[in-house]
Amino acid sequence: MLFKKKLGVTGVLFAVITISAGAIAPLHSTNDYKNLKVLPKDITSKDLQMIMTDEFQDGLGVSCNYCHAQEKGSLHLDYASDEKPEKEIARSMMQMTLDINKKYFNVLKPSIGDTLMLITCANCHHGNPHPPLGGE
Repeated sequence: MLFKKKLGVTGVLFAVITISAGAIAPLHSTNDYKNLKVLPKDITSKDLQMIMTDEFQDGLGVSCNYCHAQEKGSLHLDYASDEKPEKEIARSMMQMTLDINKKYFNVLKPSIGDTLMLITCANCHHGNPHPPLGGE
């Protein structure tokens, strides 16, 4: 009888842990975003949102539609589209900041949005889509 009771309790605990793990997993899961060329392909929604908000919205003073084209016949943005040239410019600028941080500031594995990055979009842009000429 005691064995059956222990087995039953173990089974219930196993079920609770399994269900709990399944409920928590989506909070830590990654998304498969299409057409990421500089940012990691397995980036989390939270990290991507932080980069888009802190680096681009704040650093350049732009909203999503500055780089992302609108879906054909829709009010939604097509985040995977390369239709707008600003998106490729943003990629080049992201790669440039990564290279500068690695080469001149010895950041071993720089990544966009990392607090170890000494040079970011905001250093030059100061909240403007086009940085002032002559470093003013």
